[in-house]
This record gives sequence, C-alpha cells and structure tokens, in this order.
Amino acid sequence: MAEVVKMPKLSDTMTEGVVAKWHKKIGDKVKSGDLLADIETDKATMEFESFQDGILLHIGIEQGKAAPVDSILAILGKEGEDISGLINGQSGGASAPAATSQATTSEIAPAAVTASKVEIPASVQIVRMPKLSDTMTDGVVAKWHKKVGDKVKSGELLADIETDKATMEFESFQEGVLLHIGVEAGKSAPVDSILAILGNGGEDISGILASADAPKQQQAAVQQSTPVEEVKSAPASVVQQTPIAKPSSSNSDGRFKISPLAKKLAQEKGISIDKLSGSGDGGRIVKRDVDNYVPVSATAPASSNAVALGQESFTDEPASQMRKTIARRLLESKNGAPHFYLTVEIDMDNAIASRVAINNLPDTKISFNDMVIKACASALRKHPRVNSSWMGDKIRINHHIHIGVAVAVEDGLLVPVVRFTDQKSLTQISKEVKDFGKRAKEKKLQPSDWEGNTFTISNLGMFGIDEFTSIINSPESCILSVGAIKQVPVVKNNQVVPGNVMKITLACDHRSVDGATGAAFLQTLKLLLENPVTMLA
Repeated sequence: MAEVVKMPKLSDTMTEGVVAKWHKKIGDKVKSGDLLADIETDKATMEFESFQDGILLHIGIEQGKAAPVDSILAILGKEGEDISGLINGQSGGASAPAATSQATTSEIAPAAVTASKVEIPASVQIVRMPKLSDTMTDGVVAKWHKKVGDKVKSGELLADIETDKATMEFESFQEGVLLHIGVEAGKSAPVDSILAILGNGGEDISGILASADAPKQQQAAVQQSTPVEEVKSAPASVVQQTPIAKPSSSNSDGRFKISPLAKKLAQEKGISIDKLSGSGDGGRIVKRDVDNYVPVSATAPASSNAVALGQESFTDEPASQMRKTIARRLLESKNGAPHFYLTVEIDMDNAIASRVAINNLPDTKISFNDMVIKACASALRKHPRVNSSWMGDKIRINHHIHIGVAVAVEDGLLVPVVRFTDQKSLTQISKEVKDFGKRAKEKKLQPSDWEGNTFTISNLGMFGIDEFTSIINSPESCILSVGAIKQVPVVKNNQVVPGNVMKITLACDHRSVDGATGAAFLQTLKLLLENPVTMLA
C-alpha cells in the first residue's frame, strides 16, 4: 500500500521547508535509509532519509520550492499503484502536486502572464529568486557574475544571493544567453520574482516583463499559448566569510571539487588549484577561495583607503539579511519586554586560583566563561523563576536548564545551547562551548544546536569591556552580561590590597521576574564564583 512522506518538522520553529535537492526521481527504487532529499530551513540544510521501502511514485514539492510542514513531500508504493486518492486528499494548506511523472508539469511551469495571452518563444527560460530558507521573503543580489549578453553554461556561477543567514552562490542549471537581469546588484526582491531571463539571444521578452507585475490570481486564470520552461533553484553552497581550511578539496579519484568560475579565475591568476582550500560544501573550492588566496611569501599591500585631510567622506554599507533579522528580533524584544538591570561585583581571586589548579591537570583547559556557565546552571537550579519564559498569558517555569552562549560571527550573533548544563562537568562544558564556537564561525551549526535555551550568557570580558547590558532573548526571562576581570585596589581585613574583580549584569523581564528574585539569583551566583569549590560539590 502506498505511503505518504510528509514535509518533516526539523526544528521547533520551522513552519515550512525548501527542497534544496532531490536525490531520487520518479520511478526510482527507494530503500529505508536511502537519502531522499536535502531540506533547507532558515538555519541549515539537512539530509532527509527515507524510513520506508518502495518505488517513488510522486514528488509533491519541486526542487527549490517551499511547502508547509506536514504537506505531501513524496509518495512511495508499488509500481503502477493508484495514488490519485492520496494526492487529491491532501489538506488545503499543502502545496499542490508538483509531479506525477518525469515528463509532467514538475519540469515545466508557466511564465507570468497578464489577462491577455502572451506569445513567448519556447527557448525563453525564467530564473526566479529562490527561497533559500523557510523565513526568507526576499533576497539580496550581492553580486552578478554575468552581464546581459553573456553566454551562460550549465553549472556556471550566475549570482551571489544573500539571505538572513549566509551568502549563497547561485549556479545556472541551463545554457543560454542572459537576456535580462531582473534584480540589480545590491538590491532586494521578493522570493519568486524574476531574477533573470535566459534565451538563445534576440527573443522578444517584453511580454514577460510587462506581465511580471500582474496579480497572481490573474496569472492563474489565463492560459499561455506556448509554455515557458522555468529554471529551478540550483543547489547553493554557503560562501564562508573567512576561508576555512579543509582536509581535502579533491574527490576520491583525485579530481578537485571546484566551481567552474573558481577554476577559470585560478587559471587567469596563475594559481595552482592544489594550493587552494575549499570553503564551500564538502570542501568545494569557490570564487571567494581564489579571491582570498595569498601566497606564503606575499606581503600585505599598503592601504589604499587613506582619506585626505579636511575631507568629509562616508560609505553606505547595505545591511545583510542576518543583520536585518537581528535588528527586527531585538527591536521586538526591547519594545515588548519591560527590561530592568541588576549589577554586582565579584571577587575573582579564588576563581583565578581554581582555574590555574584545574588547568594544571592533564588534557584539561577551561576558561572563566566556562566557570560562569557552570555557576549559572547551579544558581538557576536554586532559583527556578529566573529559568522561566514569558508565554503571553502564562509564565513557564522550566525544570530543565539549557544555557545559550552568545557567539559573535562575521555578520552578527548566534546562540548555541549547552543542554542540561547543570548535569555537566566543567570540562564537558568547556569542550562543548569550544566546539560550538568553531562550528558557528564555519556556519556548520544545526537547528538543534541553537534551539530551546532557557537562559543566555553574553560575555564581552575578553574584549576588555568592564560592564554592559544585553537585550533579553525572548521568550526567556533573563540574560546575563559578563564583563572583564580587572585588577583594582580592594579592601580586605580593613586593609587596601590588590584584587581582581568582575562585574556582571542581569537583565530581567519584569513581567516574569521581580527585582528581589533577580537579586537573590545574583547573590547565589556571586557566592559560587567567589567560592568555586561549592559548585563542584
């Protein structure tokens, strides 16, 4: 009997997913454990394996298209089995069937049309703005790698597209001449709007451009005399902001994994491919790796950005999609949650001595931040109201302790989560935080790494910041800001002596945490950090 495979919910915030790539086609045999598709959320691309055996009878979501969670992703069954009832019985919220055979409408989509017929040559191919994450509503063309009139080959880099999480290389699946660029470099456009148009050269595309603004309900009501093939979103690889060294950029047969554009640029610059490290998916060498390659003997050139004396100047830098998302969410939190702040000063002499002793142990190295995380977990166990969430009409007291640790990346901030923190040792916490930091900078974190935190710590002490306040990561009730350890004169036993102090500030949501509750938590945290042996008991 045929079985429906539905769009999985890969994170607790996911409402829809994008099929980045199908690894099977209609008619293929699928075994349990076989890779069926790559599914993209707003945070990561995840491999989706089949749990069933059977023949792939139906693909419900085209490659590059988005669909809600629980909509029909695919149908597996026996060859020739009637699945019309399953397709017709899908919920109204699910996406419409995209394919029933390899030669059906999954391969061809109508071009945008107005209320009148538009005669369009069959050679014309529309490339649309891809939906690269489930929260993406528009994308920014960071850079075009082709100009109107250029020939485009399948696999060639067409443009760099920026989302709220990363800049993605967008490759063409088709060959042709670039007839039209729909979105200028540096500009944004909605998902599914016309990104580019390809053809043989010389075709009349005025009808397509005129119809691009027509309401979608009108487009659906009009038939087109000649169908236009619509280019699916090509699989995109993340462009790392900083090249990350890979163990190897070659396949098992010795061939290097490199994009056509990167290969061409390397040849033009006289750079041997085996000198390059790939920062793309699977160690693939991309354009940025060639651009950022610096020979070992090369020296940095003198800066060419000198500003003339007495001359005013500025640079307008477009906000990245990640920065826009951060701005929106922080504004919502700051305006929506009534913040108040509590600051205490902690004597860190004992913590310094304890860290030296612990790090003298073989294969052990912890940071002060690790000690703060461990102390917070112990304090949260004693003050559960601080470990709460404001849920609108109720306060959720979390019995588990998941501490988020803010990590700065090139374009913003990520908050991976140390789960069940109070149940872990200092060394376990240290290893986990180091791994998170490394993977965050490489953009390799998965949704499960940053979801579900009940409390957050932001530490700017390593940057020499004495004290600061943070914006609460809603719906959490609190976030702790950790400053630097400073050598200052302190009074001990009625005498002024050298001491080491650190200031910490707790930001609280007054709807769920009162001043006395926050103060009691800080007193416990202060006691634990000033006497580290107590949190090891």
